[in-house]
Amino acid sequence: MIRLEKFDIAFYPQLINSIKNARELMQFAGPEFIFPLTEEQIEKSLSDKNRIAFRVVNIANDSTFGHCEICFKDEFANLGRILIMDETLRGKGIGKQIVTLLLEFILENSKQRNIELNVFDFNKSAIKCYEKIGFVIHPDKKFVREMDNETWTALNMKLDLDHWIRKD
Repeated sequence: MIRLEKFDIAFYPQLINSIKNARELMQFAGPEFIFPLTEEQIEKSLSDKNRIAFRVVNIANDSTFGHCEICFKDEFANLGRILIMDETLRGKGIGKQIVTLLLEFILENSKQRNIELNVFDFNKSAIKCYEKIGFVIHPDKKFVREMDNETWTALNMKLDLDHWIRKD
């Protein structure tokens, strides 16, 4: 089991050390950050009053093993920067737990009900995770990013929180 706690400066080094290269950073955060990730970049991003960052905590031992954020926009809330730091823990349902907790946070703390996220099209396991929760691909909204002379396509996925049914 996991819980979300406020992400603060004490956890910056752990996040920085979990990003090994520019490709991982692009997949995690999109084009806003430049590798290597620095405390200054994190601080600048989190100075946005519409952005809330969380550390993902293992309830059993209070260790941090992930990161996630919500950015509130005028028309929607955007989930992003979802990261399970330990690769051996990926694919075990933690991503679904993280997204569910983010949606519950929005339900309890915001009037926003239109939820979006972006995911690169090659990240099939994440897409499948988001679809299980209830997100659908928005076919007319995509973003293209250049990475190492490759073109990466980010798909936009959306969910109407008023019609979301939590599935455990």
